[in-house]
Amino acid sequence: MAAEKKIAEVKVLDKEAEKKEILKRYRSLLRACKPTLEKGDKELIRRAFDIALEAHSNMRRRSGEPYIYHPIAVAQIAAEEIGLGTTSIICALLHDTVEDTEITLEQIEDEFGPKVSQIIDGLTKISGVFDQSSSLQAENFRKMLLTLSDDVRVILLKLADRLHNMRTLNVMPRDKQLKITSETAYLYAPLAHRLGLYAIKTELDDLVLKYTEPDVYNMIRSKLSESRKEREKFITVFNEPLNKAFSIQDINCTIKGRTKSIHSIWNKMKKQGVPFEEIYDIFAIRIIIDTPFEKEKADCWKVYSIVTDFYVPNPDRLRDWVSTPKGNGYESLHTTVMSSKGKWVEVQIRTERMDEIAEKGYAAHWKYKESSSEGALDEWIGKVREILENPDSNALDFMDDFKLNLFSDEIFVFTPNGDLKKLPLHATALDFAFEIHSDVGAKCIGAKVNNKLVPISHEMASGDQVEILTSNKQNPKEDWLSFVKTAKAKSKIKSALREEKKKLAEDGKEIFDRKLRQLKLNIKNLNINNILLYYKVPSLLDFHFKIAKGAIDLKELQKVIDEKLTRQTTERKSDESVHKLIKDVKGSKGSTLVIGDNEDKFEYTLAPCCNPIAGDHVFGFITINDGIKIHRTNCPNAVQLMSNYGYRIVKARWTDQSELAFLVGIKVTGIDDVGVVNKITKVISSGFKVNIRSISIESEDGIFEGIIMLYVHDRDHLKKLSEKLAAVTGIISVTRIETDD
Repeated sequence: MAAEKKIAEVKVLDKEAEKKEILKRYRSLLRACKPTLEKGDKELIRRAFDIALEAHSNMRRRSGEPYIYHPIAVAQIAAEEIGLGTTSIICALLHDTVEDTEITLEQIEDEFGPKVSQIIDGLTKISGVFDQSSSLQAENFRKMLLTLSDDVRVILLKLADRLHNMRTLNVMPRDKQLKITSETAYLYAPLAHRLGLYAIKTELDDLVLKYTEPDVYNMIRSKLSESRKEREKFITVFNEPLNKAFSIQDINCTIKGRTKSIHSIWNKMKKQGVPFEEIYDIFAIRIIIDTPFEKEKADCWKVYSIVTDFYVPNPDRLRDWVSTPKGNGYESLHTTVMSSKGKWVEVQIRTERMDEIAEKGYAAHWKYKESSSEGALDEWIGKVREILENPDSNALDFMDDFKLNLFSDEIFVFTPNGDLKKLPLHATALDFAFEIHSDVGAKCIGAKVNNKLVPISHEMASGDQVEILTSNKQNPKEDWLSFVKTAKAKSKIKSALREEKKKLAEDGKEIFDRKLRQLKLNIKNLNINNILLYYKVPSLLDFHFKIAKGAIDLKELQKVIDEKLTRQTTERKSDESVHKLIKDVKGSKGSTLVIGDNEDKFEYTLAPCCNPIAGDHVFGFITINDGIKIHRTNCPNAVQLMSNYGYRIVKARWTDQSELAFLVGIKVTGIDDVGVVNKITKVISSGFKVNIRSISIESEDGIFEGIIMLYVHDRDHLKKLSEKLAAVTGIISVTRIETDD
C-alpha cells in the first residue's frame, strides 16, 4: 500500500513538473512574439494555446514528453527564427489539432476567422506528403505548392514543423530517421534556400549529415570545437584595423566572425579532395552596417573600399548581390581578401535590413507586411503557379522541373530594351525566348547575343544582351527538351508536343478504325490492353500516334487478337511478388535485414552505384526485379530512393565480416617520383595483405593520380590502409571513390 502511495506521489510530482515546464515554454514563446504583438493579440494566442493544450492533453511524443511541447516549439521557430506574426503563431499552436484530435476546421474558423482556418487546412492537406508510391508523393507535393500561392505562411510553418522534427529525430528508429532526412535533403532544405531562409536551410543540411554520416559530422564538429579559440584570436586581430578605420569614418557597424556550416565544410572537403585542415575558408567575416535605406548601396561600397585598403582582394571572388539581388531576395557584397597571416578570408558586407532578410527569409516580409518593394518572391511564386497549372503536367515531370529551378544559381540577362531577366545558370537562348513569352519561345529560330548570331541552344552568360529571332514556320521539337534549363520552357515545349501528338493520333485512330472494319471487328469486344502490350506502347494515344507515324504495322493485328497473351498476368504476379517481399521483410526480425548472416532467408546484393563495405552505414532497398539491394546511406541515389519509395526501405546491419572481402576503389594523388608505384603496392600487399584487382596511375607535370581497386574486409580495414598510404613520402591525399563510375 505504501509503495502504491509513493508511485502516486511521484506521478503527481511529474505532472506538476510538466505543468511548470509547459508554462515556462509558453512564456518563452510570448517573449519571442513581443516585437509583432498588437492590441488583443496576446489574448488570441492564449486562446489558441489553451485549445491546443486541451486537445493534446492525453497525447505523448515518441520521447515520452507531452505532445504540446511540439506545437509550442513550432510556434517559437515561426516567431523567433522566421519573424512571423500573430496569425502564424496561432496556426502553429493549432497545426496538428484538426488531423490528430476531435477539433474541426469549422470550430477553428468560428474561433479565429477564415485566414487561420485556411492556413491550417493547407497544413493538414500536406501532412502526408511522402507516402506510398513516388507518383502519389509527387502529386501531393504539387498540391502543397499550390497552397503556397494562396498564402506562403503554409510553407513557412511546414518548414518550422520539419525543423523541429529534425531537431528531435534522435528518438526515432533508424529507418524512420533515414526516410525523414532524405525527404528533408530532397525538398525541404532546397525550399528553405529558395525562400531565403538561410539559417534554417543551413541547420537542416547539418542535421541531414548528422543522421546520414554521423562519423563525418562528429569529426568535423570536434575539429571545429578544437580550433575555436585559435579562430577567435585570428578574427580579433583581423578586425582591429577595420574597427579603428570605421570609427574615424563615422561608420556605425557590427563585425561578426561566422563559422561555415558542417555540411558546407564537408562538401568542400569532398569537392577539393582535401582534409579538414586544408579548407582555407572555415569562417567568414560579416560586417553589418546600420544605415538608412537610401544610403545602403553607397555605404556597402564605402566599407568595401576600407576593407581593401588594409587587405588585398582576390579579383575573381567579388560577388555583388547589392546591385542585383538573388531571386530569393538575398542582398550582400562578398569579397575574399588576403589576411596579414597569409590566409584567404571571405568578407560579407550588408546592412541590418539585408541581414534580417538573409537570416529570417524574404518570405517573412511578403504580402502580409504590406511591402511593395519585394516583387521577386511574387515573381517566383507566379512561375511556380504557371508550372502547377499546366493541366497535362505529369506529377513526376513536374517534380524534376521544379527541382531544376529550386537548385539553380542565377544569371542576369538583358532584353534589347535594357529590361533585366533572371534565369538559371546554363540557361540557353531558347529559355530566354520562353521567358519573354510562350509564343516567342515556340517560334524561336535563333538569337543575337551581343549582336552576334547564335543558335537557340547557345548558353548565355550574365550581362548578355539578347534579341530573339522568330519564324511563323517554326514549331517546338522533341530535341529542344535536351538543352533547355528552365521549368517554364520544359513545360511549354512538352505541352506543345502533346498537342501535336494528339492531332497526329486522330489520324492514327482513323487508320486503326478502318483496319477493324476491314477485319469485321468491334472495338468493344477487344482487350485493348493486350494489343498495347504486344506493340509495347504505354497508352492508346501512343498507339494511335505510332500508327500515324508508320512505326506500327497493323498487318499482324488479327494474329495478336487470336493469340492468348499472358504477359499482363505475369506483370500482375511480378507486382504482387514485390508487395509480398516487402511484407515478408518488414515483418522479420524487427524489420532489420542482417547482412552476412547465412541464416537469413532474404537474398540481397550490394548496389554497384556506391559499393558498400562492412562498417558503412547502410539500408536495404526492395526492388521489383532484383530482390533487395544494399546501399550506403550517403549513396548518390539514397535521397531519391528514400524520399520517393520510403515504403520499400528496410533497416540493415552488418554481422562479423572478417572472412569476407569487398571491392572498393581509392584515389591516390601525390608528387611523381621514382618508385612511387612500388611504395604504394608494398604498403597494400605486405602490410595489409590486401589483394589488388587493378591499379592505374597517370602523371602530368610532376603530379600523379592513381586509381586502385582492391579488396578489404570492412570500413575500419580501409581506414587503416588509407592512413598508412597517406603517410608514404610524396603522397598528398588518399580518398575513397564514392561511386562506381
